Amino acid sequence: MSEPKAPTPAPGDTYKGWLFKWTNYIKGYQRRWFVLSNGLLSYYRTQAEMGHTCRGTINLATANITVEDSCNFVISNGGAQTYHLKASSEVERQRWITALELAKAKAVRMQDLSDDSGDECPTTPTSAGQGGGNSRNSEVQSTLRTLGSKVEDLSTCNDLIAKHGSALQRSLSELEGVRLGGETSEKIRQVTERATLFRITSNAMINACRDFLALAQAHSKRWQKALQAEREQRVRLEETLEQLAKQHNHLERAFRGATVLPPSQSNPAIDNKGSAPGKGDASDEDDENEFFDACEDVQEFITVPADPKYHRSGSNVSGISSELGMDDGTTSLDEQSLASNPESPQSQEVVPVRKRRSRIPDKPNYSLNLWSIMKNCIGKELSKIPMPVNFNEPLSMLQRLSEDLEYSELLDRAAKCKSSLEQMCYVAAFTVSSYSTTVHRTGKPFNPLLGETFELDRVQESGYRSLCEQVSHHPPAAAHHAISQRGWTLRQEIALASKFRGKYLSIMPLGSIHCMFEKSNNHYTWKKVTTTVHNIIVGKLWIDQSGEIDVVNHKTGDRCHLKFAPYSYFSRDVARKVTGVVTDKDGKAHYVLSGTWDEKMECSRVMQSSRGGENGAEGRQKTVYQTLKAKELWRKTPLPDGAENMYYFSTLALTLNEQEDGVAPTDSRRRPDQRLMEQGRWEEANAEKQRLEEKQRTTRREREREAARTSNPSEEGTHQDNYQAMWFERHVDPVTGEPTHIYKGGYWETKEQGNWDCSPDIF
Repeated sequence: MSEPKAPTPAPGDTYKGWLFKWTNYIKGYQRRWFVLSNGLLSYYRTQAEMGHTCRGTINLATANITVEDSCNFVISNGGAQTYHLKASSEVERQRWITALELAKAKAVRMQDLSDDSGDECPTTPTSAGQGGGNSRNSEVQSTLRTLGSKVEDLSTCNDLIAKHGSALQRSLSELEGVRLGGETSEKIRQVTERATLFRITSNAMINACRDFLALAQAHSKRWQKALQAEREQRVRLEETLEQLAKQHNHLERAFRGATVLPPSQSNPAIDNKGSAPGKGDASDEDDENEFFDACEDVQEFITVPADPKYHRSGSNVSGISSELGMDDGTTSLDEQSLASNPESPQSQEVVPVRKRRSRIPDKPNYSLNLWSIMKNCIGKELSKIPMPVNFNEPLSMLQRLSEDLEYSELLDRAAKCKSSLEQMCYVAAFTVSSYSTTVHRTGKPFNPLLGETFELDRVQESGYRSLCEQVSHHPPAAAHHAISQRGWTLRQEIALASKFRGKYLSIMPLGSIHCMFEKSNNHYTWKKVTTTVHNIIVGKLWIDQSGEIDVVNHKTGDRCHLKFAPYSYFSRDVARKVTGVVTDKDGKAHYVLSGTWDEKMECSRVMQSSRGGENGAEGRQKTVYQTLKAKELWRKTPLPDGAENMYYFSTLALTLNEQEDGVAPTDSRRRPDQRLMEQGRWEEANAEKQRLEEKQRTTRREREREAARTSNPSEEGTHQDNYQAMWFERHVDPVTGEPTHIYKGGYWETKEQGNWDCSPDIF
């Protein structure tokens, strides 16, 4: 099949198409998809790779373009990069050469402009009132640069047409000298006539372009001086207008102050009413300073400061400040929650709070002996190869799951919210905060044994208690249930799927997380994003979170779409960035969230939204949100001193494996291999880990044999290990329709009674 004909390249346009690239002497030329854009020539194996994997890029500003024969040409930047390319035909090669020469000329001009940009900056001193003038100044400068670039494109086209026209004329002259038959000579004569007409037309266009170029160059400096004079005059007028407005404001205030009655002659009602305008004026001035810079390089939307009328309107400001505690003059929601919450630490001074540990033994500096691992693998199946604790951290997966509650105060604040949209902001911040502890945690948690549990009782400190249980081993799955005295319940069942990609390991959590609030009956659900561990084979391990989360309120229809941007070495944006938009059931945006999953999250109230990118620029439109000043929802608590020697554990993580009385015999704190690793006795921990894993396999085989004995003989070979969890029951989730394990109760009552006879012996 023939390739579709590529469009003739125009100056400044992106040019794409298939070319054959020389790879090596074994494979020879291989078909690759090339993209020419912004002075860069990039190539991919297929068009589908354009979104994620670029195989190579060469900068044309410093490159040499050489034609070898009718279809072959070479692009080189001095030895570091050289592309030997071949087109499917001579016409296709000429299209690429033309596009490359245009792109190179433009890239060289842009490089020269960027080098001289310091000389073109205006020398007018910047003042507070010149922000809009500077913006318009840069717009005019950009327009002038664009016009200059187009003029240079015409000049380049002029040179190319003259060059190729002369070559065409020479070729035709050579053909005329060849003695051929009469019919062939007639055809050549017709072609010669047409070429002559083309040359005449081209010369006319060249002359017109030359005249335009000369005229533009002659008048450009005069136009620039005129524009500069107009710009300076406009700036002076804006400054004068601003001074007049300030004088008017001062005169108005002075008049109000002069007409206020003395205190002895005024009544309280008039005083209260008269004092309000003064506060309103002060807040207006403060509110004008609440604008913030627009977020840079956001994919889905753009945020810009809201119109000043939203700040000056007293009704709007009061309505906004009542949500999220955004008014600087009012008590923040955090303080209100603590003051009104009977379970807060301030109101429980009579009850002594248990002092938790703040350190664990330092991680020993043991070198990993690969031979010690390999010699234990000889003659064993791959699934039975024991992984040493060198790759672990002294916590189980159940304890890591409980770390999601590190910032449970966000749910406490959410429970106090009267607005479901405001509540959604805190729930979204809570979903992001659960990843903050993973940024340096490259150690693998211990796989829980089937039936293993972990309780986290923080009623005194934080008002909640939670329970986790390993409910399945193949595939591994853990169920989690947490309930708070401050009006919320959290439950989830998480199973892990992983894919090893060579250089990195992708971990995909499966299952939904549910959060219910007692007072409002709002029910939220969301899923976790993908965790990627990089440099598995060589290099320093590092972790990234990427993907999208939809937090849904099933009662009201509100939704928050969060996007975790994957790390990119070439991105100018901040690393680990998270952005999101809170919308109601009709899709109207109310809040914009932004921050990073390892540091903080902020919230901005949306006052107005519109579609950007007129006429579908670049094939898509971005939504522009006008927002008020951002307010902080959550900030990560700094790690304790010496955390780098304690597996980078947070303050909560340091207490998770602390010994406690009264916990179940199946609790992770009682796991011997994990305890030995925490104490630095890694060899003993490895031996104990192998013993526990073998014991679990033996227990499973016995359970399968028992299931085979009780099953129907006609169904022999079809029986399964029908394990029943201790504290959770399997149901179909009424909200999501997914099969899941839900807490059935009884654990905390059993703990109070101290009767653990029903617990299995798994350690």
